[in-house]
Amino acid sequence: MGIKKSSRKQAGTKVLIIIEIPTIVSAELFVDVSPDELSIALLEDRRLVELRKEKGDVQFTVGDIYLGKVKKIMPGLNAAFVDVGYEKDAFLHYLDLGPQFRTLKKFLNIAKTTKKGGVALHKMKAELDIDKNGTISEVLSVGQEVMVQIAKEPISTKGPRLTSELSIAGRNLVLMPFSDKVSVSQKIKSAEERNRLKKLLISIKPKNFGVIVRTVAEGKRVAELDKELKTLTRRWDEPTAKLFNLKPRALVVGEIGRTSAILRDIMSPSFNSIYISDQEMCKEVREYVGLIAPDREKIVKEFKGDVPLFDQFGIEKQIKSLFGKTVSFKSGAYLIIEHTEALHVIDVNSGNRSKNASTQENNALDVNLAAADEIARQLRLRDMGGIIVVDFIDMQKSEHRQRVYDKMKEAMTSDRTKHNILPLSKFGLMQITRQRVRPELSIETDETCPSCYGTGKIAPAILLEEKLEDSIKKAVEGQKSKKLTLKVHPYLGAYLTKGFPSVFLKWKFKYGFGLKMIPSASLSFLEFKITEDKEKRVDH
Repeated sequence: MGIKKSSRKQAGTKVLIIIEIPTIVSAELFVDVSPDELSIALLEDRRLVELRKEKGDVQFTVGDIYLGKVKKIMPGLNAAFVDVGYEKDAFLHYLDLGPQFRTLKKFLNIAKTTKKGGVALHKMKAELDIDKNGTISEVLSVGQEVMVQIAKEPISTKGPRLTSELSIAGRNLVLMPFSDKVSVSQKIKSAEERNRLKKLLISIKPKNFGVIVRTVAEGKRVAELDKELKTLTRRWDEPTAKLFNLKPRALVVGEIGRTSAILRDIMSPSFNSIYISDQEMCKEVREYVGLIAPDREKIVKEFKGDVPLFDQFGIEKQIKSLFGKTVSFKSGAYLIIEHTEALHVIDVNSGNRSKNASTQENNALDVNLAAADEIARQLRLRDMGGIIVVDFIDMQKSEHRQRVYDKMKEAMTSDRTKHNILPLSKFGLMQITRQRVRPELSIETDETCPSCYGTGKIAPAILLEEKLEDSIKKAVEGQKSKKLTLKVHPYLGAYLTKGFPSVFLKWKFKYGFGLKMIPSASLSFLEFKITEDKEKRVDH
């Protein structure tokens, strides 16, 4: 926080006023694209704060709208299980149907029987809301088709969680088909601005569509909001016009790409660069940034370096140091993070800090305050959800426990996921609940020896060089292109390039100068990969 000082005279006394000004954070987004995985890293002041990894074949994303088919009605749970194409049926509770479920049901029935052009929602007459204390069997039956949205991705042994309160999110607005309400974000503090936005959206929104005005819409002009509202309406109208041809399990409206979704939610003036390692995705993201922030397209850059993107910017090193069971954070202090099926437990330890009796309370406060910052970062980074219990170092003074609680709340303000924090108990325990919408990100930081696979026995080291050369020889003989890339751990790379002539230089003379080598810290010590220019592995 920056400090601004000013003074004024009041009743003959000079009063010093200190105003805290939030320090502008520099934010950078890095997107690494490979054939089987998409990795997205968000850095704030060069510190890794968010990491997403998405497999290339991922299907069910929060926000996707599907045409499902009811498979089971569970009166005891007041819920239904719906087939949306996942291996396990998805869960839909009565309270997640939404008040306007009858209107949605009517819309779907008409759309499924209308061949041309679908049905215009804004021309429909809305049905009465369902009873909030009703039962699932009153509105759903086995075999019935229903439009649902993924509210929570499949986690562990559970299928997706569904809702029929459909929504389509934009940068400034969230469109709510079948609703008719306009709500404004509570984070917009000015009553005048809230009233302006509400009146504006009521005047321009179509009938039978509700709108939630997001915080970033504050101060936006009519033309900008009207343009986005029309874009969101088209995202609903165009795919739903084709419902006649769709069968259950079909995706009706897909969420935008994960990279664009993150930008939609967090794009701010503090963003100064977005690096993407894939030309096609770079073009896609640049177009999206052009829509939501037309003057910021230049910050989207394609990364073309030989070294992997995450290695080039030190992200891989941060990942390795931040995802272990033990996380160090200040002067020897560290966290121990344990995960169970029921909850997550975080233990704060002072490490080798002074434990002198006269300073013990102050040391405990100092470590706990620093731990609060790191815990907030870890929750966001690992996307930990559910119940989190934090065991802080014991403090005797209640005002110190209050300070740690206040610090934790402050540190969590940058977390966009819904959460709730309870004050510390007298035993130093803090309970946090954080919404869980996708599986927690887990990265194995301990590496299994690639040579012995944990047995403790390896082949003679002299044979590694021979094994590498054999693989290069087979790759050269098996490929038309002579341009091959050998990726190795930096230590192995140093060994292969030492001296003159080095081992690698001999290989270049032998197999062609199209052969190049790239050190990569993401590989384990004796692991290697041989690829063509387009990242296709050829060392299988």
